[in-house]
Amino acid sequence: MAASRLRVFLGPESESVATATTPLKPIEDTVTVPLGEILPTLMDAYESRRIWLEDFEDDDISIPSDLYEVILAYQHYRRPSA
Repeated sequence: MAASRLRVFLGPESESVATATTPLKPIEDTVTVPLGEILPTLMDAYESRRIWLEDFEDDDISIPSDLYEVILAYQHYRRPSA
């Protein structure tokens, strides 16, 4: 049986190949994006039980304080009544 080979996909070659006129951009530690841009993808990954989400379970994220308050209130009212 032939050994399987795994490759890491780094994106389209046009973005990952540096030329003399277009050097590669350094990878940034943080990115700021609107929640609406990533939420559908995160929801799909969660509902599909994608294992890669577990890689980020312990990562810290920054959210606005008003969103955090809304999330806390939602958690409080979603609890099953005793």
